[in-house]
Amino acid sequence: MTPGGGSGPMKDCEYSQISTHSSSSPMESPHKKKKAAPKRKWEVFPGRNKFFCNGRIMMARQTGVFYLTLVLILVTSGLFFAFDCPYLSEKITPAIPAIGGILFFFVTGTLLRTSFSDPGVLPRATPDEAADLERQIGNTEDIANGSSSGGYRPPPRTKEVIINGQTVKLKYCFTCKIFRPPRASHCSLCDNCVERFDHHCPWVGNCVGKRNYRFFYMFILSLSFLTVFIFAFVITHIILRSQQTGFLNALKDSPASVLEAVVCFFSVWSIVGLSGFHTYLISSNQTTNEDIKGSWSNKRGKENYNPYSYGNIFTNCCAALCGPISPSLIDRRGFIQPDTPQPAAPSNGITMYGATQSQSNMAAATPLLQSEPSITSEELPLPGKTTIGPPCATLTLGQPTPPSSMPNLTSETGLTDMIPLKEEHEGHQFLTPEEAPSPPGMLPAGSPITHSHTMHILSLASQDSLHEDSVRGLVKLSSV
Repeated sequence: MTPGGGSGPMKDCEYSQISTHSSSSPMESPHKKKKAAPKRKWEVFPGRNKFFCNGRIMMARQTGVFYLTLVLILVTSGLFFAFDCPYLSEKITPAIPAIGGILFFFVTGTLLRTSFSDPGVLPRATPDEAADLERQIGNTEDIANGSSSGGYRPPPRTKEVIINGQTVKLKYCFTCKIFRPPRASHCSLCDNCVERFDHHCPWVGNCVGKRNYRFFYMFILSLSFLTVFIFAFVITHIILRSQQTGFLNALKDSPASVLEAVVCFFSVWSIVGLSGFHTYLISSNQTTNEDIKGSWSNKRGKENYNPYSYGNIFTNCCAALCGPISPSLIDRRGFIQPDTPQPAAPSNGITMYGATQSQSNMAAATPLLQSEPSITSEELPLPGKTTIGPPCATLTLGQPTPPSSMPNLTSETGLTDMIPLKEEHEGHQFLTPEEAPSPPGMLPAGSPITHSHTMHILSLASQDSLHEDSVRGLVKLSSV
């Protein structure tokens, strides 16, 4: 038993409930709410895309055909390595499976690189940027038309720029609220504007643009070599077996070879043809979108040349395949910054809080009103500043005096009666507007400017040995 009459275990239980290392305030709840983890930009991405691995993988929403492409490559190559390569390496050379393996890994790597990367999506304009752009366009149209109507006008569809002497039209995207850069276009499936847009390829499950075009080209080119390689050696395998056991027995002995030959026969034509078409586009530095629309066709006129071509096939190929890869513009793995509203600074350079319009005008006319004593005797003075003591804070407020009565103080007798107040406030120092405390101690909203306030301001002004002319000018400013 303890001296207090309570049991020892009960006291121990009571003391154990008190956290001795808690830094929370007494008014704070003991059960703190966990702060919500900041969201990343890919979680609120406006386009129709899918993201995996915390935003590292970016694909289109329709990915069914991509999985079909991947299955066809894996199954066909797997059957070739399992049923054809052992016989071919024994009868011909072991280099056949080695070359096939290198082509397979190169095809798979370029396919995944094309499908999982950002093709060059352009970020959409924020509401403020879109409103500012539309405002600028509206002002330009008003000036051009000679009208000043303030009604809403949709922005124009195009804007012309000069590139290498050729006029190029930039189209305005009403979805992204931006003028698309040259060679950019809006993909209707992904709902994004893509820089140097080539086309949307469902076989890779992504758009093909500026940032992944070289990988797409290397994918279809290497897939052409792999398809031709598998098809050629599957036929070789069947021929060698047919020489030993006959053609029908060869087909029965290796049914996987028949399936590989059928798949490669029907796919090799489209793959090889697609590779040849994109080889032509790269050599002339064009995109599929430009070639289909006939943007630089000679039928439109002799002056309609391609301004993006370097005039040399080798240079065009090097620019498309060997140039540096531009960084992603959407920063899909970045954190969303919370909106922090910033108060607009007034025109006189001094932040004002809770002041009415009339008080703001009065404070701008008489800067000394901003140093009106609002510091009580209990508050700490600012470091390096001479603060106003308690005698100033205990001044009593008189009857409200309208600003129109202040010019009566400019008489000679009134000035001579107020200047001797210097002796009563010997310890005060005149505060200039630059030395005013921050935030400025303005008069509270709704407080009238009294006669005692004005006398106090003049007494502070006299502390700095101001001449009579300076005091008269100060009072004139106060009347304004």
